[in-house]
Amino acid sequence: MKKEIHPKTYRLVAFKDMSNDYTFICRSAAASKESITIEGVEYPLIKLEISNTSHPFYTGKMKLVDTAGRVDKFMNRYKDHFDKKKGK
Repeated sequence: MKKEIHPKTYRLVAFKDMSNDYTFICRSAAASKESITIEGVEYPLIKLEISNTSHPFYTGKMKLVDTAGRVDKFMNRYKDHFDKKKGK
């Protein structure tokens, strides 16, 4: 393994899934300007659009929360393709 290529600033960071307010804590070197207090301890906060608790692959549900409308654009663009697969 190469020496001195990994960051030395690993610390506990809170990651928050903004689509369902699920928060988990793990070690990371990701930079953050915000913080959150959980059980009296302050952690740097990284906001996520989607995590394993909201992604359809892990949940088995076909619901995607998308604030930018990317899913709608995709579905409109490829609507004919999906309709053919469904037999419509």
